[in-house]
Amino acid sequence: MARGDRAAFEELYRRTSPWLAVRLRRRCVDEQIVAEVMQETYLAVWRAAGAFAGAAVGGTATGWLWTIAARRLVDAFRRRAHHAEPPPAAAAPDAAPAAEEEALAATVGGDVGDALRCLAPELRQVLQAMVLDGLSVRETAVLLGLPEGTVKTRARRARIAMRRALA
Repeated sequence: MARGDRAAFEELYRRTSPWLAVRLRRRCVDEQIVAEVMQETYLAVWRAAGAFAGAAVGGTATGWLWTIAARRLVDAFRRRAHHAEPPPAAAAPDAAPAAEEEALAATVGGDVGDALRCLAPELRQVLQAMVLDGLSVRETAVLLGLPEGTVKTRARRARIAMRRALA
């Protein structure tokens, strides 16, 4: 892709777009915003493919892609906020749970599911990014806009809370 190979870009899109769309829809129920963010994300990836440092800095292509998408989603929310309307995710608390939430509930039920639901939101966010999304500490820090040390601390606190809840 860094050399302008359209086939490589198409392959990346084919492999990652369903996953990325699910991740974005989990955070935003407005399909228009999700479509806009998807388009902006892949355009940014195409333009900056040569800048991806990859494993040399402890990152992955999917982590890089998600970081770009998450930033674009925040930008979209900020643009919408200037129009004095809250993002649909904030205005629609009765939205149906995402498919990923239902799948997680089906596989992580019982005591583990209860323990996850009892975690403080900031701990659950870190655990979700690192475990469910498979992001590294650095990628999680970028995604959540936190220092790496804070991510490590929250991950440790989440593990301790889960152990206590499951003991």
